[in-house]
Amino acid sequence: MACLPLSLPSTALASKKPHAKKVAGAKSFSYRDRKDAMAFADDLAERGGLDRAWLRRTMAQAHFIPAIQKQMRPAEHGFVKNWNVYRGRFIEPFRIQTGIDFWTTHAATLARAEKEYGVPPEVIVGIIGVETIYGRHMGSYRVIDALATLAFDFPKTAERDRSAFFRTELAQFLMQLYPRQLDTTSIKGSYAGAIGLGQFMPSGWAKYAVDFDGDGSIDLRDADDAIGSIANFLRSSNWHPGMPAYYPVSVDDARLNAEALLAPDILPTFSARELAAGGVLLDENAAQYQAPLALVKLLNGDPENEGSAPTYVLGTENFYAISRYNRSSYYTLAVIELGETIKAEITK
Repeated sequence: MACLPLSLPSTALASKKPHAKKVAGAKSFSYRDRKDAMAFADDLAERGGLDRAWLRRTMAQAHFIPAIQKQMRPAEHGFVKNWNVYRGRFIEPFRIQTGIDFWTTHAATLARAEKEYGVPPEVIVGIIGVETIYGRHMGSYRVIDALATLAFDFPKTAERDRSAFFRTELAQFLMQLYPRQLDTTSIKGSYAGAIGLGQFMPSGWAKYAVDFDGDGSIDLRDADDAIGSIANFLRSSNWHPGMPAYYPVSVDDARLNAEALLAPDILPTFSARELAAGGVLLDENAAQYQAPLALVKLLNGDPENEGSAPTYVLGTENFYAISRYNRSSYYTLAVIELGETIKAEITK
């Protein structure tokens, strides 16, 4: 989920790595006696206008969780992405049937979200299905523990230090809780601190979450609020009603100007004519598309080691909008295909 930046003083967002604990043999402990955690609370009180005593009490309740730190381990050496394998994790019978049930139960809310935000039900249903299997896996970690662990003890073995990102998310979490007087220890989410059916990070909660059922509060574990919040996020990410999300294509390997066409990644940059000139084989619908497109390459393992040729699609601005939710082309296409599959079953 995209995050909302928060400006904090240098002591709160230190550029150097925090005192990360070793994963092996690590034990849980409270942040009550950690000077960096208490300094973070003091800085946030000064900058955010929150009560210093409340912040210190709250941070004292946060615990380092070794299992969370382990989740940030880097991918195995030599790992090659495989779209067919990835797709199979999400486009499968249980998730499809659960999605059908979710759509049927919340059809009126999904229709209202489309009317208000222009986002069709299949996209929202696809996101919730990929994120949490329609609420079945929303995470069991206390969010305060997850965010504190990754803010102050991000593992040194990770590919890059993301402690500053998680300190920003921790600050946003506390800033959302304080005015609502919510119990910080009762809110649970993923190992990364994501919350609810749509797995919003706290910055996304702050910027995009809406009270879609009109009960006076925002609950991202509630289907109505989750549906409205996802639709609001996508509209805010430049979603275009009625625009297709992608076109399947193939390529002429002998003519493909891969270096140039893949350089912008999934940002729509090229016209259909430019793509065709660069070796992309477009069908009639793609050839007639007038807005910018991105050539997206999804690996299917190593072709020289039991893998197969890559899958190619052309992503539109709506493909890009979905990718702002999770910046992965594999995730984006899985969301689209899951939603499309469920829609096809419902409209039979």
